Amino acid sequence: MTPIAELPLRGRALCRGFIDSVTIQPPSIPPFFTAIVTDRDKHSPEARNMGPEQGNHRVRLIWLGRRRVAGISAGTELRFEGMVAERDGLPTIFNPRYEIIGKQES
Repeated sequence: MTPIAELPLRGRALCRGFIDSVTIQPPSIPPFFTAIVTDRDKHSPEARNMGPEQGNHRVRLIWLGRRRVAGISAGTELRFEGMVAERDGLPTIFNPRYEIIGKQES
């Protein structure tokens, strides 16, 4: 697995991270669903103790032709794979393969 901080500018990558935010587009434009993924869950105790320079690596995932993706919401952990390209200065993967990583209930 490739850490998000070490993603290539172009090429295939397999990563793991937490959904930081999602963007839902209005019905007036062509459908696509966007999620920003970070290295670690910002709500975890470890992340709260880190400075702003740590854990700040992000990648954008875009699903074309969809207004929603089942199971993808803020805070969800997932493993994803696809071809990396740079878009607006941020590594971006279009139509990634993904697997949602469940949390064990306590």
